[in-house]
Amino acid sequence: MEEEPEGPVQVRVAVPKDVKYVYPILEEMERSAKARGTGIARRTPQSLCKKIYDGKAVIAIASTGEWAGFSYIESWSNDEFVSNSGMIVNPAYRNKGVASLIKQRVFALARQRYPEAKIFSITTGAAIMKMNHRLGFEPVVYSSITRDEKFWDQCKHCVNYSILENNRREKCLCTAMLFVPEEVGAL
Repeated sequence: MEEEPEGPVQVRVAVPKDVKYVYPILEEMERSAKARGTGIARRTPQSLCKKIYDGKAVIAIASTGEWAGFSYIESWSNDEFVSNSGMIVNPAYRNKGVASLIKQRVFALARQRYPEAKIFSITTGAAIMKMNHRLGFEPVVYSSITRDEKFWDQCKHCVNYSILENNRREKCLCTAMLFVPEEVGAL
């Protein structure tokens, strides 16, 4: 029987001392993608460390000191778009509301750092879609999100990349969701 995690988790913008969690986070990302049988854009340790050092990552830390969850933001197309990416929750903390707390904090970080940017998320996960919807995201076609080649290049490591390419990057198994700030939407 697994032990129940103790105490609350703190969800905050990651700081340099949090780089110690990068390898366990990456291992869990890989393990979770395989277990779900879905694709995931592979991240390097260096890329996650850079997100942490740049203040573009959100981490949940349990009172025990272990990581409970992680996500980050990245800007695209000259800051016109920001993605919420890399959401992962430590299995010991799943189904306890940690993902929702992280999603809210990473969304707030995106709005704070890029107030006029459109925020997007692509996912195969129903839970992420529900969280996005609660924050005001709407499902959109892929042509509504960034066309930045660097973004799409990240998909090359996904098991579903051939589907994306065969459909001229217009559709895949992921659902694209977009949040458009009121000021931008009114233009």
